[in-house]
Amino acid sequence: MRATLNIPDDLIKEVQKASGEKSKTKAITIAMQEYIRQQKAKKLLCLRGNASLAFDWKAEEEKELKAQGRREKAIDKRRP
Repeated sequence: MRATLNIPDDLIKEVQKASGEKSKTKAITIAMQEYIRQQKAKKLLCLRGNASLAFDWKAEEEKELKAQGRREKAIDKRRP
């Protein structure tokens, strides 16, 4: 999408320098993506402590190992 923006030259140069991009478009795109990433991270951090995660890793690992064993047996049965 094309847009006409009035962005100070010194700000664009600083963004280009920080991003390492020569293209103004690429530099601004990277800056915008980074801003969005940071905002999403802030929202996630705000959720910290609001959810209770009771996850039993050992039980899940045992289930996965049993399922893997069943899959391997099924594959072995199919082989001539």
